[in-house]
Amino acid sequence: MVKEFMGADFLLENEPAVKMFEAADKMPIFDWHCHLSPKEIYENKEPEDIAQLWLGGDHYKWRAMRSCGVEEKYITGTETTGYEKFKAFASCMPSLIGNPMYHWCHLELRRYFGIEDILSADTADEIWNKANEVIKAGGFTPRALIEKSNVSHLCTTDDPADTLEYHQLIAKDATFKCKVLPAFRPDKALAIEAPAFVPWLADMEKTACTSIDSFAKLKEVLLIRINFFAQMGCRASDHAFSYLPYEPATPAELETIFAKGKAGEAISAHEADQYKTALLQFLAAQYAERGWGMELHIGPMRNNNTKMFEAIGPDGGFDSLDDQMIAQKMSRFLDSLAREDKLPRTILFTLNPKDNYVLGTMLGNFQGPEAESKIQFGSAWWFNDNIDGMREQMKALGNLGALGKFVGMVTDSRSFLSYPRHEYFRRIMCNLLGEFVEKGQYPYDEKTLCKMAEDIAYNNAIKYFGVE
Repeated sequence: MVKEFMGADFLLENEPAVKMFEAADKMPIFDWHCHLSPKEIYENKEPEDIAQLWLGGDHYKWRAMRSCGVEEKYITGTETTGYEKFKAFASCMPSLIGNPMYHWCHLELRRYFGIEDILSADTADEIWNKANEVIKAGGFTPRALIEKSNVSHLCTTDDPADTLEYHQLIAKDATFKCKVLPAFRPDKALAIEAPAFVPWLADMEKTACTSIDSFAKLKEVLLIRINFFAQMGCRASDHAFSYLPYEPATPAELETIFAKGKAGEAISAHEADQYKTALLQFLAAQYAERGWGMELHIGPMRNNNTKMFEAIGPDGGFDSLDDQMIAQKMSRFLDSLAREDKLPRTILFTLNPKDNYVLGTMLGNFQGPEAESKIQFGSAWWFNDNIDGMREQMKALGNLGALGKFVGMVTDSRSFLSYPRHEYFRRIMCNLLGEFVEKGQYPYDEKTLCKMAEDIAYNNAIKYFGVE
């Protein structure tokens, strides 16, 4: 029997799953890791059309279009119209069988536009017109979409040099109920070997109104910024690494490395790892003191296509998985903090699913009473936020840790239409838990199961990050 496409029981293949999803679906959303623009949230402008909402900056869609042979001018080009880009994307949709993009797009059409038509080249014009009519009727500003999606809190990703002016303005508006909180992301401060380090340092000096002429001074300024972020409600930090470094160094060595970085001189890989280790240890201790969660995203290999990087810059859809060995240095880094009682609540994300069990077993080495599942295995991320990726991440966590204490899904998105991904995750999560019950591997206690689904969907993250 062929099931209805995206029917009420979409992805729910057993009775316990249906019951659990009824409970989970009622929960608000806490999007504790996203890339939404606080400026756009504050300005709250209506979009021009569905192309602007869907295709601007969405490297997931761009990769899919390139895989279907679409010319770049219809992807990131400036000489083509939004209508032309939408038509090009629509023509790709029938080929995306098995791709979560197919589900995400149709969920978004249904949940925000009330459109149940299947997107293709044949239906593109009709859907374009219907969607734009709905947009013109209003209710598609960033804040309206956030409220319609039942988002109670969201954490943006913000550089230490950011003034957080838009967070301050949003916080003053009592009519907007969602709490928009900054998350501290000091990647540019850590990447001393990158060309962007010297310009970033200048920006940081401008924000801090002081010169930064030493590693010690840098830490002093970052501490001031951490305190400012805390005043603005920050409860999380965020870091991206291809691998987690661990190379100890003396204070004198660190000052020498910083001086070279400030001068724009070449930094060796060993020096960069020494600097990153020391600075991240300092930052982690500050996070621990404040009860923040430290997110460590590990495993991307970025900007692989030099020609396209030079043409359109970073975040263009030319990143992929790295396959480095990560366990040894990760263990030593976390242990260096635990020895000093300075290990914060930490969420370990892997982009390469080969490391699911590496991270899943690492959790148990460093748990503590400060929080339930203090060391978390982060949700299936980026290239893994699909049915198989989510199932495998949760199965690994279930096999190795406490799945019932999992802090759940994040959008990791720049789009205000991405919130149906939480529904997608909740359906997949409930179905997996239901399978355990259906196979006699867990008792069919509806009350316990529904509470677990609600906790993974929302409550665990609220408690873990300590937001109000």
